[in-house]
Amino acid sequence: MTNKTPLYLKIAESIRQLIASGEYAAGDKLPSMRDMAQRWDCTAGTVRRAYAQLTREGLVSAHRGGGTRVTPSNLHPGSPTWGWAALINQAEAFLLEALKAGHDPHEAQTALSVAIARWQELQAQDLPQPRTSMASADIRFAGSHDLVVSFLERMLAERNPPIRFQEDYVGSLGGLMALTRADANVAGIHLWDEQTDTYNIPFVRRVLPGKKLALVSLVKRWLGLILPTGNSQGIEGLTDLNAPEIVLVNRQPGSGTRVWLDAKLRENGIEPEAISGYDHEESTHLAVAQAVADGDATVGIGIQAAAAAYGLDFVPLTQESYDLVVLEECWQTPAIQALLEIIASATFTQAVETLKGYDLTTTGEITWIS
Repeated sequence: MTNKTPLYLKIAESIRQLIASGEYAAGDKLPSMRDMAQRWDCTAGTVRRAYAQLTREGLVSAHRGGGTRVTPSNLHPGSPTWGWAALINQAEAFLLEALKAGHDPHEAQTALSVAIARWQELQAQDLPQPRTSMASADIRFAGSHDLVVSFLERMLAERNPPIRFQEDYVGSLGGLMALTRADANVAGIHLWDEQTDTYNIPFVRRVLPGKKLALVSLVKRWLGLILPTGNSQGIEGLTDLNAPEIVLVNRQPGSGTRVWLDAKLRENGIEPEAISGYDHEESTHLAVAQAVADGDATVGIGIQAAAAAYGLDFVPLTQESYDLVVLEECWQTPAIQALLEIIASATFTQAVETLKGYDLTTTGEITWIS
């Protein structure tokens, strides 16, 4: 599996380290974009993105006729720690800017959640992040990736007392297997059954036979092709994937997306070996979208919300059902009941409605299987 940090983030990190080490003091001028592009063997646009990232973080600022200069910050040796009040001030500035642009507070909060999810994805590709022990979490989630799951995690953490939520994105089949081993108490799945043309229930019965459990409808979502902005290759569907100039970024085996894709390729008589990039696998929809955004692939298979998070084009192919699976013995626990309350809340609905590609008409519906 290929994981690659965008070059502009590497450039930004190198400058952060120079600021932290004291080699760049407040007021120092950074190299010109042209000089930095030659140093890193990249385009000036890549350097511009790096400088823009550092500007958003308050580490540098652009001066008309004076280039880009380092600003005083807590990264400088000996500077005071950035306080809580300062962080709130920056958050408030972001909110006011969003409101001025015509967005409401719910949209601003959702945008921040998606930004955090994107940042976590980038961090996970570089170094493993410290994680809460699954054993100590109140809800141990395993299964397919979705941006909505991060909303659940945040809203559970905001309760009093907070509910500890630990996620492990191992794909839909991996989530069901985690339930069989008691490694998780909630699984997130979207598994299309080719024989019955239905979602989830056939797989639950195969993997967990005789178990009484609840299937909680979380969302319906659009799955399709994630494409560079403008779709210059004119990709319209799966039958375009084996064209010689197309390079795919795929999801990992066991994910619901991969199960669906492989079935549809068989249906269309397309051999996986004929698709360039078929073996380039990522474990989340955001990682797929990032690969397309960075130019590592010309098309990805993923959800519309991930495409929108990177400003990419999207060709919808199917609407799928994303459900949570909860074993009966866990159903009455305070943590699971809190989870159900959140799913039924207006706050959750408003957050999801801000994103693209979701349908909430069945959200919260419960189907018992035994």
